[in-house]
Amino acid sequence: MIPPRDIAVAAAAYPVEALPDLDALEAKLDHWVASANADLLVFPEYAGMEVALAGAPRGLSVAAWCHHAADLAATYWDMLAGLARRHTCHILTGSLPAHGPDGALRNRAQLVAPSGRMAAQDKRILTPWERRETLLTPADATAVFDTDLGRIGVLICYDAEFPLAARGLEADLLLVPACTDLPAGDGRVRVGARARALEQQAVVLHAPLLGAMPDCPLIDTNRGRAGIFCPCDTGFPDDGILANGAPDSAGWVRTSLSKGLISEARIAAAVDVPGHWAETTALPAPIRRRI
Repeated sequence: MIPPRDIAVAAAAYPVEALPDLDALEAKLDHWVASANADLLVFPEYAGMEVALAGAPRGLSVAAWCHHAADLAATYWDMLAGLARRHTCHILTGSLPAHGPDGALRNRAQLVAPSGRMAAQDKRILTPWERRETLLTPADATAVFDTDLGRIGVLICYDAEFPLAARGLEADLLLVPACTDLPAGDGRVRVGARARALEQQAVVLHAPLLGAMPDCPLIDTNRGRAGIFCPCDTGFPDDGILANGAPDSAGWVRTSLSKGLISEARIAAAVDVPGHWAETTALPAPIRRRI
């Protein structure tokens, strides 16, 4: 039964800051993790840039910011691994540029278990701005993680807008960390997150970055609204919204999932989108007609 017990899940609408040093960053993260009081916490895309911003010089180029963040990525992940152990929770870290096995820079988040063990997910589909302005390269594949909470998939921001990026994950919980500079961008990611909840019969957590950091082009302006979404079907709210934050309002958006909720909802569902997906791939090409 998924989840195997009652669990609390939380998505952060997280305000980015240029803190004076790494001790201040660790204190901030400790406060956020403790205040979530949840079994699974999701931080936003590029929230990990705070480790590069702490005490850093201003006016760096995009390339320099990417390399600086990558040099400190392990330090950031170690902070959150320690907090996952201390607070006995799963954490999706904020993403940041990191070096892949081939040395290429990736936009990477880590899913951290309460044991402190980590597994990485890189952004698979880069935005036009990332392709044009950064040194980042896309992930080779999307992973899915078997955890004590159920099967977890991660779609980093733009990835959530593409149905096939989620197809095949068969996830119970989908995590969508995001960084968007306009309400329209946030709206696109929210629509994508809600569509993936419908298609996957899964619970989706959308965590946006907030605030302005004009000296760092990767995260210059950030708008968003955290939310936790589900299918519009039996066992869930009719509107498919389990929890919703206010626009541009910092804090955790949180909900509780009762034992077996996702499994029972799938059994009792009025429609079977995952089961009928194959029928869409077998459809013939559309016939064009003029009237």
